[in-house]
Amino acid sequence: MAIEMKVPPVGESITEVSVATWNKKDGDMVQLDEVLCELESDKATFELPAEATGILRIVAKEGDVLPIGALICTIEAADATSSPAVAAPSPEAAPVAQPDASPALAAPAQVVDIKVPAVGESITEVSVSTWHKKTGDAVQLDEVLCELESDKATFELPAETSGTLEIIAPSGTVVPIGGLLAKITVGAAAPVAAASAASDVKAAPSASSAPAGTSHYAAGHPSPAAAKILEEKGIAPEAVAGSGVGGRITKEDAMQANAPKQAAAPAAPAAATAVSGGARAQRREKMTSLRKTVARRLVAVKNETAMLTTFNEVDMKPIMDIRAKYKDKFKEKHGVGLGFMSFFTKAVCVALKEFPAVNAQIDGEEIIYHDYCDVSIAVSAPKGLVVPVIRNAEQLSLAEIEAEVLRLAGKARENKLSLEEMSGGTFTITNGGVFGSMLSTPIINAPQVAILGMHNIVERPVVQDGQVVVRPIMYLALSYDHRIIDGRESVSFLVRVKQLLEDPARLLLDV
Repeated sequence: MAIEMKVPPVGESITEVSVATWNKKDGDMVQLDEVLCELESDKATFELPAEATGILRIVAKEGDVLPIGALICTIEAADATSSPAVAAPSPEAAPVAQPDASPALAAPAQVVDIKVPAVGESITEVSVSTWHKKTGDAVQLDEVLCELESDKATFELPAETSGTLEIIAPSGTVVPIGGLLAKITVGAAAPVAAASAASDVKAAPSASSAPAGTSHYAAGHPSPAAAKILEEKGIAPEAVAGSGVGGRITKEDAMQANAPKQAAAPAAPAAATAVSGGARAQRREKMTSLRKTVARRLVAVKNETAMLTTFNEVDMKPIMDIRAKYKDKFKEKHGVGLGFMSFFTKAVCVALKEFPAVNAQIDGEEIIYHDYCDVSIAVSAPKGLVVPVIRNAEQLSLAEIEAEVLRLAGKARENKLSLEEMSGGTFTITNGGVFGSMLSTPIINAPQVAILGMHNIVERPVVQDGQVVVRPIMYLALSYDHRIIDGRESVSFLVRVKQLLEDPARLLLDV
């Protein structure tokens, strides 16, 4: 009897989904609750688990768009008499199988589902970054099982109980909040142990002579995470040497594996060879959850705001002179270097007090004004752009701002920023100059309504008092939401920042 699997309801406003990736092929044997495919909506990605054990028959192919309730696939119940998975063991294997199977049935086992916890109001899904344990491992209560990544931060998932682990969502899988990640079997009768025993029974006779402690995986068999990586790279498991127990291919083996070189093509005319200019390799990688969310938010900002950018230039010589004169004493006293970011943050805070609309945000048909300055600092982290927040920056000294920038940037590079440290900013500063950018139009960090872009410092000829002189000049860019910030306010704000930076004494005297 075939079981029909249909698109489940995944949200009130979602009427259709697309089939993103099939994790199984047509005709594969699947187990109950095993992830079959990934479904994508306009808001999130979902996994479709098998509703029964049997043979998979795929109806909807990758890329198909299906309405809610449409048929995706069917699962044919496997025939117990013909399925190789349940075939009777050979007479030689029977004596070995009997002692192993009996204990598995001796005592009932309790299975605890490990699901994705709620990690924040705006977070609807996470991706599984790294598993610290493998299927079949014994885990203890509160032991860290894996790391989960959202679009804002990385979280550790502790074990809810002690027992034997069975991983459901391998590394790289995107799972919605409340989705099943793993199962922990409490008690003697662990399904993983039973599966291992059954695997040993079905093994070839030569396997019976393998030393004790070897894995039930055959040599060259990849773990679920490794199999996914190899498939994305287009590498056959047979071409990879496994370093795991019993020759099993681990995730690290798959990540280090390189695609085999293409076989030499038939001899071609000399002219064609000269034009080709060598190999033209390609590779595909799935976007991370962070990258997808950043992309989605940036497009939304461009579509939903009336964004404009105004520019100005700043003579950085006064600040550079101060740094050159006092940087050693500053670091000796405060333990941090005197950088440009503290000057820009202080100047922005003063200007935000004078032009409150630049420090506001839109909520429906209302404007929310803030009497404090929580300044977001854009930081390029290994996994993408993150924007930690300096709280109450208007109350901090230059040294305190530098210390906070150093702390947040360090946590960003280590992927240890918390949700609290990433949310709630009222204005953003981004510095493309560290990468050599001369000029740019930064995109607003919603729900904020303005962002200041810093750029590189270049010596340029300028006219001062009727004389052409060379000065270190930085171009500034202020992108703003024209819905609540008028042109006069935006230009005046940027001019005020310029005045404060070109005469740093104003910051100390508050004039």
